[in-house]
Amino acid sequence: MTFAKSIFVRSSIVALTLAALPVASSAMQATAPTPPAPVVESQPAMGIQLPQAPIEIAQNQLAADAADLDAGEYVWRPELAPAGAVEIVVSIPQQRAYIYRANTLIGVTTVSTGMAGHRTPTGRYPIMEKRRTHFSNLYNNAPMPFMQRLTMGGIALHAGQIPGYPASHGCVRLPYAMAQNIFGVTQVRSVVHIVNDSPTPLTALRVARGERPAAPMEEPVRGTR
Repeated sequence: MTFAKSIFVRSSIVALTLAALPVASSAMQATAPTPPAPVVESQPAMGIQLPQAPIEIAQNQLAADAADLDAGEYVWRPELAPAGAVEIVVSIPQQRAYIYRANTLIGVTTVSTGMAGHRTPTGRYPIMEKRRTHFSNLYNNAPMPFMQRLTMGGIALHAGQIPGYPASHGCVRLPYAMAQNIFGVTQVRSVVHIVNDSPTPLTALRVARGERPAAPMEEPVRGTR
């Protein structure tokens, strides 16, 4: 009897001990803190275009406005890039010039390059000299307002008649007001690229630098022949 009583007492102690242990209830599981979800950086879905920056929208609008230029007309938006180095691209086939500042398109203008027998040379030309008032010492003292010399042989940018086709003695003629605008933003050593390519306004500088292959007549231009 003593042995049986001892077993009974030990069994009772074990039972009481187990009863005192905490039991994880559903309520406890619900209030238990959960580990934070891993942070995953979101990526734009394939095929979805991100919104354009205001400067890109403005450049696109400038390019669209330039598509309808008649001979002697231009588009000028210098506020799109208030400071920076200026580069100009002259397209002989298009009879257009594209003006960039800080790699941003700020203007497009009609031009008139060299007629047959007086070809405007292609290449990269840093501006050598600038004169607001200048007269040709080769062609009957002809006026060349806002002259910007490109070669020692007399090739220059300057204001002149823009008939819609090549008509100069080799220079690049500009509408008078645009010649004045460009004169005001360039410096000696600003680069003028003269090309036989027909780029779009937004690709002209990369084409001239050789950073983008030129496609034949990327953008039709009205009013040239």
